[in-house]
Amino acid sequence: MRQIWNFHGGIHPPENKTQSLGQPLAEGPLPAELVLPLNMHIGAPARPVVQVGDRVLAGQRIADSSGGFSAAVHASSSGEVIAIEDRPISHPSGLATTCIVIRTDGLDQWVDANPLANYRIEDPARLVELLRQAGLAGMGGAGFPTAVKLQPRKVVDTLIINGTECEPYITADHELMRSQPEEVVRGAELLAYILGEPEHILIGIEDNKPDAIEAMQRAARGSRAEIVVFPTKYPSGGEKQLIQILTGKEVPSGGLPADLGIVVQNVGTAAAAWDAIVRGRPLTSRITTLVGENLLHMGNVRVRIGTPVQSLLDWIGTQSGAIDRVIMGGPMMGFALPDLQVPVVKTTNCLIVPSTAELPEPPIPQPCIRCGNCAEACPASLLPQQLLWFAQSENFDKLKAHNLFDCIECGACSYVCPSNIPLVQYYRAAKGQIREAQKEKLTSDRARERFEARQQRLEREAEERKAKREARMAAAKAKAEEAESSPAPSTTADETPPQIDTGGVERQLIALKDRLDKLQAKADAADNEDLRNKILAQMKSTEVKIAKLEQQLATTEGQS
Repeated sequence: MRQIWNFHGGIHPPENKTQSLGQPLAEGPLPAELVLPLNMHIGAPARPVVQVGDRVLAGQRIADSSGGFSAAVHASSSGEVIAIEDRPISHPSGLATTCIVIRTDGLDQWVDANPLANYRIEDPARLVELLRQAGLAGMGGAGFPTAVKLQPRKVVDTLIINGTECEPYITADHELMRSQPEEVVRGAELLAYILGEPEHILIGIEDNKPDAIEAMQRAARGSRAEIVVFPTKYPSGGEKQLIQILTGKEVPSGGLPADLGIVVQNVGTAAAAWDAIVRGRPLTSRITTLVGENLLHMGNVRVRIGTPVQSLLDWIGTQSGAIDRVIMGGPMMGFALPDLQVPVVKTTNCLIVPSTAELPEPPIPQPCIRCGNCAEACPASLLPQQLLWFAQSENFDKLKAHNLFDCIECGACSYVCPSNIPLVQYYRAAKGQIREAQKEKLTSDRARERFEARQQRLEREAEERKAKREARMAAAKAKAEEAESSPAPSTTADETPPQIDTGGVERQLIALKDRLDKLQAKADAADNEDLRNKILAQMKSTEVKIAKLEQQLATTEGQS
């Protein structure tokens, strides 16, 4: 039996998972419109490959990944593209971003699938590319593009499939494991093949899911996958915490699991990978938990990605009266939706529609009493109290020195705080400020580099013009000295040509060319088009004068 380790901190909030497990998995509605954001994942948004007016089929790729750190987007039903525009998405601020909007036709026609029955004869690199084209992103909540995780720089000896689902209310992964355990296990084996057959394939499940554990153990018989059961504690589903539970290894601050030769994927991601490769079906739907006392029915539903939340609530039914709020995600790490027209996305694992009594508004925060409960509960072994002070004073250097970015925003510190301080909100805001400051610094550094490069170029060009000017002046001086020292040819009065002061002409030429160089420098430094045009007109006039003097000088030299 595999040894189980513990991690620092953690809490035991009420689980509230039985409400959504009383019914079998249901199929969600086909909405009138599908709203598909181009950035349902961490990284660069996808690039549209359809236009308004195009008819699309379910499973058709409508946006390509824009680089390695991106994921494609597919139509989740057939219909017509009626808009490519900014729409609100699932974000606490009500952020709007580019979405492809499809008016469904009710036919739900699919594109032809391209399954690979025997993926083991394929090159793993090709399978990674197929998963990128299938639009896979982590379905446990983070939305990390799956293809990126499957290309670690180090040899992988352990693949962990995360079936923990430790947050209260959420049972989407639980339902998947009890209703489709074979797909999860086969998907784990597929991911292991892509990663070069690591020595261990571990599927971690908390012990509060006995029916899912039994189903997964049956499905894993005869496979290399090992079902590992461990005690329930929040947030054991965090990537670093799960690694510590199953292997005893700790991911260092600022490090990645791949640094330890470990890759972690969600059970939903494993099943989706199996669908994408073996069945040829891209990611177009996901299981979402619908729960809360303001719903007429609760359960797990397979929802088409892009379904507006309001359509889903209208379909399942709500209690009479206005909905107080809808929380996307769980009560610990989720957030209240500012707009119910936002769509279900690849990371939407739960929608909670609570009554006021079920999830009351948090009480007014009080001053910190320095009890230390937050530090005891923190699973990342941070110092939440100090982080709070530094966040309030916007001391970004201290925040980074105290490893703010190791915070997984699990909310354990806020949960145990007797003063009801929303600690996680402070940390999230501070992270955003730091990222924005880093972005501004990068922009400033690039601007400074461009300015310095331009100054060096101008100085170099000025030196070149100066050298040319000095060379011309030296040549003119030498020529003038030569002319003065040469005896004048004897001529009769009638043959004497008109005398031209060649030295004066040359001096005029030198002065005009010097003026031309100065005008050129002013034109290079001009900061608006009108000024530049005026300078260019002056340069043209000067060039005409130079040409006339040079012609005059050439004629004089020819006569001599």
